[in-house]
Parts: sequence; structure tokens; C-alpha cells
Amino acid sequence: MQFLYHPDAGLPDITIEGEAYRYIFKVRRHNEGERIALRNLTNEYLYFYRIDRVTKKEAELVLEEKEARIVMPRRRLHIGWCVVDPKTVEKSLPMLNEMGVTKISFVYCDRSQKNFKPDFERLHRILVNSSQQCGRSEMMSLETFDSAASYLEAYPKSAILDFGGASLQCETPFESILIGAEGGFCEEERKLFENRPIYGMETPLVLRSESAAIAVASLTLMR
Repeated sequence: MQFLYHPDAGLPDITIEGEAYRYIFKVRRHNEGERIALRNLTNEYLYFYRIDRVTKKEAELVLEEKEARIVMPRRRLHIGWCVVDPKTVEKSLPMLNEMGVTKISFVYCDRSQKNFKPDFERLHRILVNSSQQCGRSEMMSLETFDSAASYLEAYPKSAILDFGGASLQCETPFESILIGAEGGFCEEERKLFENRPIYGMETPLVLRSESAAIAVASLTLMR
């Protein structure tokens, strides 16, 4: 673990309890007087606290110093991801977070299953745990759009990942890209893509939606 997440990190005194308490004192075996690093994932600061007092259920921490330390890729990547099974998203989210994806917009495309609803509270917990392990300093943003049209209205410069597009390379210049659900985009949606950059993968194989998202993040951010 690179740091402990706490929404109040930065305050002079904070109390930790529950799961965070169990992890720090039952798993990591920290003791009174030791220092631990905390982040609130809303700014670039790493906060160093001294464990001042420990009881059976909670611990009081005292801030000693802070250090500006940004831990993010040089490039930014926003993925528009047409809605797929939440279990698929939950399995892929830690990898996308570790690679440094800045934001994910879940988009209800024509071939998305409309009964799937992202559980943002659960996804937030997954992102917190992943960020604590990989050291990421900025929380990934999450949002939803009810159609590809509304997504493209909000992000008019977004690229598209689709069959037959130009080969996606490491140096391809975009900050946002829309990835389809299983089965890809319908013809009505493809009409919206006119005059927009369209890219594809150099592979004869058919990628699942989550495989495409991870491949895009790898090509864009891991270099």
C-alpha cells in the first residue's frame, strides 16, 4: 500500500476506524508513534500523520507535514465506454485505474443492455483500493450519458474506436475516445461519427469491449 485514503486527509487531526483501522493495525501492524501517509485524492498532496492514540476500535492521527507529489501519467485519457455488464467493468476498472485513465463516461448506446446500471458507490470503493495500491494521486472521474449523441455533444472532439478505422498507434493524438458495447455500434450511431476521427486495432481478432478499453489505455498511456 502506497498510502491510506481518507476524505479528511489534510486536517490537523483525524480519526480512522472501521475497515481502514483494521487494515492499518491488524494487517499492516502499525503502532502508536509511527508515521503513515494519507491522501484525500482531490489534490496532489501526500499527508504524513503520526499515530497519536490507538483504542480497540479507532485511532487518532496528528498531521506532521505534507508533500506535493503528483503520481499520474504525462498524458490524459478519457474513455467513453458504452455500457456493458457491471461485473465486466468491475474486473477491468483496477487495471484502467493503474494505467492512469483520467475519466470514464458510461454511455447507453443502442446495443447496451439498458437494465445495467453502474453502481458508483461500489466503483468508488474499487478505485480507492486500486489507488492506494498503485500510488495514483488523482481520483478517476465517472459519469453517465443516455446516448451516444449526448456524449458526442458533450465531447465533440472525441475520437471513435470502430472497425475499419485508421490504425491506432502510440502517437495517435486524442484525449477522448468512444468504445462500443458488445456488438459494436449501430448504423444510426455511425452516422453521428461523420467528420470525426475513427480508429481501429491492428488485429484480425474480435476484441471484447473491456479488452479494447485496456488496449487503448495501454497504447495511449504506457509509453
